[in-house]
Amino acid sequence: MTFDLNAAASIEYRILTVSRPYAPTALMVGNFVTGIALLAPTAMLGELSAGLGVTIREAGLLITFGALVLCVGSPLSAWLTSRIERRHLLTSAVAVIAAANFISAFAPNYATLLVIRLLMAAIAALYTPQAAGTVALIVPLQKRGSSIAYVFLGWTLAVAVGLPLVTFIASRYGWRAVYGSIGMMSCLSYALLAWRLPRGLFGVPVDLKTWTDLARNRLVVLLLLITTLQISGQFVIFTFMAPLLTQLTGAGPDAGGLIFAAYGLCGLVGIMTATRIVDGWGALNTSLLATSLVLSGMTVWATGAGTLPVMTIGVAIWGVGFGAINSMQQVRLVGAAPALASASVSLNTSVLYVGQAIGSGIGGLLFAGGQFHASGFVAMGFVASALAAIILSRGISATPQT
Repeated sequence: MTFDLNAAASIEYRILTVSRPYAPTALMVGNFVTGIALLAPTAMLGELSAGLGVTIREAGLLITFGALVLCVGSPLSAWLTSRIERRHLLTSAVAVIAAANFISAFAPNYATLLVIRLLMAAIAALYTPQAAGTVALIVPLQKRGSSIAYVFLGWTLAVAVGLPLVTFIASRYGWRAVYGSIGMMSCLSYALLAWRLPRGLFGVPVDLKTWTDLARNRLVVLLLLITTLQISGQFVIFTFMAPLLTQLTGAGPDAGGLIFAAYGLCGLVGIMTATRIVDGWGALNTSLLATSLVLSGMTVWATGAGTLPVMTIGVAIWGVGFGAINSMQQVRLVGAAPALASASVSLNTSVLYVGQAIGSGIGGLLFAGGQFHASGFVAMGFVASALAAIILSRGISATPQT
């Protein structure tokens, strides 16, 4: 991935202080906490179902409805908070996540838990895109691609470490203990952000012209479609991975936790590899490789459904690709419209959550209908379409901004 220095110089960011050491790490840890907070129900659907007296599909709606709020909240928060200093904004978001999880630990019923989650999602929506925009302010231009990928490592760690931990705690101590644990981790993240993030960082103000400029940028529009397809395909399976493993192979919670760990650890390998190669290969070629790996892994999952070792291999291959996909989309968006990076990244986060809602909704319908084998093939269709769109994007240039 290369950036036009003149275009990059036009980014209307105001940097009032230099970065402190480990500021990108603080942003990455915040993404880790945000990822666990948003994905936790995936790893404890069974415990939520039993504890709240609802079906697996209804428990899965915590992901679906939360994603719908997130997809609206991300661009809306980018607009409403564009003039707020970044350190204050990001620490406030993590503080809300902490409070919401502590309160969730005492939720008396499903309806209350859902309301708390939706309120949390409305605020959590701003963290990931603003963290990506913030790290772009505090690193040299030539390290922007790898730094954005590093910040998104937090989401990969949330899957690699966070979801197996959620499975372990929920299966032994219950879902309330999970929410309490996430609340404590969020407090630690808040302290790290407050300590390491420099003061005085402001993003470009977002207005109506920002959105119209993005809508006229053909490459940005196609990249947003690619994100939607990639995430929709993955969440057809991912949301219901643990109960699908139980239905297809008889695997219990511990086996499900190991599968999540394999998926996340392979994702860690994927994103670390992508971080190293993206500046040389370019984000386009890295994205092609990552999406091809996801499709290959899903193919192994779908064709080997019912055999746990084969499905585990499929998850591992898929995980390597998963680790790089979203960060490469962010890097490509920054390159496609450098002056509009904050808004385009927030839109990408929004359509990411649209993909979660679409995928988890379809996955829930398939699960409720007993179509356990079909979910893998439906997921493959989405990801194959994303791969075709990435290939198409080779020949599309960004619309010049006026």
